[in-house]
Amino acid sequence: MADKSLIGRRMSQGAVDVEKGRLRFFAKAIGETDPLYIDEAAARGAGHPDLPVPPTFLMCLNTEVGDLVESLKVLQVDLGRILHAEQAFDYHRMAYAGDRLHFETTVADVYDKKGGALHFVVQKTRVTNQRDEHVADLSSTLVERRG
Repeated sequence: MADKSLIGRRMSQGAVDVEKGRLRFFAKAIGETDPLYIDEAAARGAGHPDLPVPPTFLMCLNTEVGDLVESLKVLQVDLGRILHAEQAFDYHRMAYAGDRLHFETTVADVYDKKGGALHFVVQKTRVTNQRDEHVADLSSTLVERRG
């Protein structure tokens, strides 16, 4: 089981190129019909330099820089007993097709509830672009059921 000694530990770090085709595919997959996310002319007409990254797409990109199996080993949690408890985003600037986004994830907190029956691990991810500009902070909480 994860313990407080893991707080501050880097879990993953890496960069991903944002591709137009993937943005369009993601927009289609989530049912996004706003042309801003699929049509370059519409995006530029709205004042964007290229297709903007839809908000939750950052979490998808973040999964590409980490190794889930290795993370679960480090956190010492049982895949069959965990749930995705919470996800949050704090945006600082837009990201666009053509950007190279850098992700660095660390353990932010480890705690129990219900007398230890629920064990929580909070991970925070800082996202920057190729100009080292702060794009967003992502937060993801896992809960492991015990007992």
